[in-house]
Amino acid sequence: MDYEIRTPENQQEWDAYFDLRYRILREPLDQPRGSERNDGDESGIHFALFSGNRIVAIARLDHFEEQCAQVRFVAVEAELQGRGYGKLIMESTEIKALQSGYTEMVLHARDYAVEFYKSIGYEWVAPSHNLFGILQHYKMTKKLS
Repeated sequence: MDYEIRTPENQQEWDAYFDLRYRILREPLDQPRGSERNDGDESGIHFALFSGNRIVAIARLDHFEEQCAQVRFVAVEAELQGRGYGKLIMESTEIKALQSGYTEMVLHARDYAVEFYKSIGYEWVAPSHNLFGILQHYKMTKKLS
């Protein structure tokens, strides 16, 4: 698998990044374009996994608490899910969090993603929120080392 993980660098890459976020995380929930963005986009650290010139997976790392970072907006192209791209993008966020001095990660997994996160070392904590009154999320954490 030939790939590169980095922050988008130009408008075309940012457009592709947010398009993937919308198509995977918002469009299936009948949400409008624009709902894939929020204020944290200004301060978060963005990760894009490029396969050639195509962005196939994304994530955003946010400050959560003193020693805890939060990963949000994890998405992989639908036809490429299950091929290891999600694991790669998550490993990159965890490495960056460690480099930034964090010792723990937190996330809020969609109900259908809980088993994926368990498979890469996250522990289920509790139900968290119900996105748009449609999709249950669960708080999960992982100690970083």
